[in-house]
Amino acid sequence: MRPLPVGEHGLLIELDTAQEVEALHAELLRRAADGTLPPVREIVPAARTVLLDGLADPRGLTAELATWHIPELTTVDRPTVEIPVRYDGPDLADVAALWGVTPDEVIRLHSGSAFHVAFCGFAPGFGYLTGLPEALHVPRRDTPRTKVPVGSVALAGPYTGVYPRSSPGGWQLIGTTDTVLWDPQREPAALLAPGTRVRFLPQDLRDSGAGSPAGTPATSRSKERPR
Repeated sequence: MRPLPVGEHGLLIELDTAQEVEALHAELLRRAADGTLPPVREIVPAARTVLLDGLADPRGLTAELATWHIPELTTVDRPTVEIPVRYDGPDLADVAALWGVTPDEVIRLHSGSAFHVAFCGFAPGFGYLTGLPEALHVPRRDTPRTKVPVGSVALAGPYTGVYPRSSPGGWQLIGTTDTVLWDPQREPAALLAPGTRVRFLPQDLRDSGAGSPAGTPATSRSKERPR
């Protein structure tokens, strides 16, 4: 863990792995909630860093960090969201070729993986989800699209993501979802947050009644009335 000053009131903490980022981010949120973290305006995790902005005394927190014990996260520490997907993306066949499998096997492998949000960025509501084995990581497209449809489920490198709005993008598109990732009228507006577990459910499973309503936390589905 390497804390670096950023301006007068910021602290950028560099870490070695995404898992360390997630654990530190969770610990910072816990301490902020129980009042043991100095007042801070923003806590922003990324792939290998956590940024704290709005600190009155960054140096003081730097010294304090050296004394912290940061526990590893377990799956029980993370809420779960289920997202129904139509695996109809234009790059599904290309991903199948890269993986050396059939398109149906891509669906099985992707929907059978346990994902979680490593960090958020790019656009409001966009989460960078990790969980695919390294052998299934894929490159970005050689030529990015000028317009990726909202709700596109996509792969790039070690990440899976869902486009919360239409935008340019170079990720491999394997499916689409109607789940709303960002809604300013919702509290919280973002469906996904760092640490959230995500399961992708093939749309035909949803149509047969499996799972919970789109974007509903899986841990709360037993409390839902049948629909």
